[in-house]
Amino acid sequence: MKPGPIRQLRILLADERRQNLEHVARVVTRLGHAVIAKETNISAVAALTEQEPLDVAIVAVGADTEHALDLIGRIVREATCPVIALLDVEDASFVREAAKRGVFAYIANGDDQFEGAIEVVLHRFAEYHDLEGAFGRRALTERAKGILMERHSIDEEAAFLMLREHSRKANRKLIDVAQSVLEAHSLLPNKADDPTA
Repeated sequence: MKPGPIRQLRILLADERRQNLEHVARVVTRLGHAVIAKETNISAVAALTEQEPLDVAIVAVGADTEHALDLIGRIVREATCPVIALLDVEDASFVREAAKRGVFAYIANGDDQFEGAIEVVLHRFAEYHDLEGAFGRRALTERAKGILMERHSIDEEAAFLMLREHSRKANRKLIDVAQSVLEAHSLLPNKADDPTA
């Protein structure tokens, strides 16, 4: 007997075909996950993603591939969960278009692929958020260095060393020191306004 999932996921199913939604819901439920909603309407999906915390969205692709692409695009823009495209048959051109809209994985020809696809998607989505956070932290540090460079007439390396040294002395994370510089810089006079400069 196969063990169940480590945790029960909250899953949104979207498809233009109501009968297909029921089949996919049974497969997902058998894996031990909770189907939060089954939707065919793009605007209903958008409203739902704002109201419900979701872990994964599965968009089934029927005859109307534009409808499926619209659903994928809408969910990616408005939800904070990864999207899996469910195809009846392999379709490289659809997969390319879905990838442009932000789909994280796709399943073709098989109910037995759901569990693996969900696992992969959750890991990739976590990595994506980690990277997004790293880029955000780097941008924040770069802005803080820019402020220090302008205020102290120093180069980039000296500004970074200044942040790092303050971080060590204050026993605070570098990102927290950079955030403090950004928050406080608007309270400081501009270098041009400083009579001692």
